[in-house]
Amino acid sequence: MRIEDYALIGDMQSAALVGRDGSIDWLCLPRFDSPACFAALLGGERNGHWWLGPEGRPMATRRRYRGETLVLESEWETEGGTVRVIDFMPPRHANPDVVRIVEGVSGTVRMATELRIRFDYGRIVPWVRRTEGHLQAIGGPDSVWLHSSVPLTGGDYAHKATFEVTAGQRVAFVFTWHPSHEPMPVELDAEVQLAETEQMWAEWVSRCTYQGPWREAVVRSLITLKALTYSPTGGIVAAPTTSLPENIGGVRNWDYRFCWLRDATMTLEALIGAGYLNEARDWRAWLLRAIAGRAQDLQIMYGVAGERRLPEMEVGWLPGYEESRPVRIGNAAVEQLQLDVYGEVLNALHMSRTSGLAPDDRAWAIQRELLDYLETHWDEPDEGLWEVRGPRRHFVHSKVMCWVAFDRAISQVERFGRSGPVERWKTLRDRIHAEVCEKGFDPGRGTFTQSYGSRELDAALLMIPMVGFLPPDDPRVHGTIAAIERELSADGFVLRYPTAEDNAVDGLPGDEGAFLACSFWLAEAMAMTGRREDAERLFERLLGLRNDVGLLAEEFDPRLGRMVGNFPQAFSHVPLIHTARALAGDGR
Repeated sequence: MRIEDYALIGDMQSAALVGRDGSIDWLCLPRFDSPACFAALLGGERNGHWWLGPEGRPMATRRRYRGETLVLESEWETEGGTVRVIDFMPPRHANPDVVRIVEGVSGTVRMATELRIRFDYGRIVPWVRRTEGHLQAIGGPDSVWLHSSVPLTGGDYAHKATFEVTAGQRVAFVFTWHPSHEPMPVELDAEVQLAETEQMWAEWVSRCTYQGPWREAVVRSLITLKALTYSPTGGIVAAPTTSLPENIGGVRNWDYRFCWLRDATMTLEALIGAGYLNEARDWRAWLLRAIAGRAQDLQIMYGVAGERRLPEMEVGWLPGYEESRPVRIGNAAVEQLQLDVYGEVLNALHMSRTSGLAPDDRAWAIQRELLDYLETHWDEPDEGLWEVRGPRRHFVHSKVMCWVAFDRAISQVERFGRSGPVERWKTLRDRIHAEVCEKGFDPGRGTFTQSYGSRELDAALLMIPMVGFLPPDDPRVHGTIAAIERELSADGFVLRYPTAEDNAVDGLPGDEGAFLACSFWLAEAMAMTGRREDAERLFERLLGLRNDVGLLAEEFDPRLGRMVGNFPQAFSHVPLIHTARALAGDGR
């Protein structure tokens, strides 16, 4: 199936992707970054999946989330009648659970299911036995139980069953993971869990303060961001998947199941803007734990509990999504220098304070440490926000965000009475600003450039007015927007930067699709510079790229007319929210 054929369910500690055909093809347990027990997404069914649907395996006639929740409903209309499958992961109890309820809507429908459990990303075939009428699979440290009134029969390293449902009948399956050394978990009541899950999401959405245009799209994006939050710590993952390709058949395949400071801070902004200060408080606590220590040891990303070691390896036994190799686990970009994250962290903590979050002396002490380090390192080349694997450069966006770091620190002193060398910071802020305008601007073309001395463009330059580096009416802002529209667009959507063979900025072969976050940035920049009709037109096009349940991947390939990259992507849903607010007159 295509990437957009999947829907997300999750319990804010892990997540699963459910295909339009009724197959769960991706599930990592017990955490987002744990080894997958269903990995068909990156291989085939023999790498693990759980299919449930009408015999013959047709695609669902329609799908939707039940109201403003993460409870998925898929319906099939067949010759014999109509059937509905309700998929969800209830709020975490002692163990993670996946619940699937088959509901007969009309007539009689012949159903079938196939369960192939493969621990460790499709590598380990477990030992399966039947205990007290239920299935148990064990492989090393992992064990899962399947509780259902439908008996499954083993064969060919899978378990299968067929059964009928008639109108009004409901048949439940409960899939529970637990450490293999522990006793059998308590069997959950599927109907009770469904009610509790719907109530939890309804209560959470009721706290949303956004009431402007495109509310449905905004709320669905907020729910997605909440689903990507690791609730025990407050960390926010970039996506629940790894190695979904940015270029079908290519090597641009990365593991996104970690907490990037940049992605998380932008997510935080979106949540704060919608009234979710509790999430801001939890994220700030996660951040302070994760980055505690020496400022020079700050990483661009961490594990969901703040882990620092995220070694990258290739999983050779998985062929990759549509033969896109390699499949990667971990992310070597954790070792990179990306100076922009200092600005993003300082900006997020400043926004938390201005939004009403209580002051935290430890948070300010850590910010002072980060600023002390940045004072002597801001003028170094780095890998930039796109995590290039080519040579370091003086990326303009990185320098702009260094300016943001000192600008927000100055505001903390002047607005909230914090202590700090504010005059020295002002001098340095002005010096960075002057250098960027001198070395990062091409006066002949009237645009900022990707890096000092370069003629290439970078979509991150669209952030210049959004962070306050220059006002929206500045001619240099207008010139940069025009250049990006002219030179960095594909079918009206925005690329991150040129990936031509003669531009080895990222050190990787091949190209990629249009980056959805960048396209939303363009729409927001248009709105800020008075081009409302153009902004709305582009925004509506972008909303039209969402799949049938409102989700977006990292990129969209205009040549193929399909989504590419990890899915669903926080970095796509965050600017959707920002752009809707900008068009509603409630910008940053």
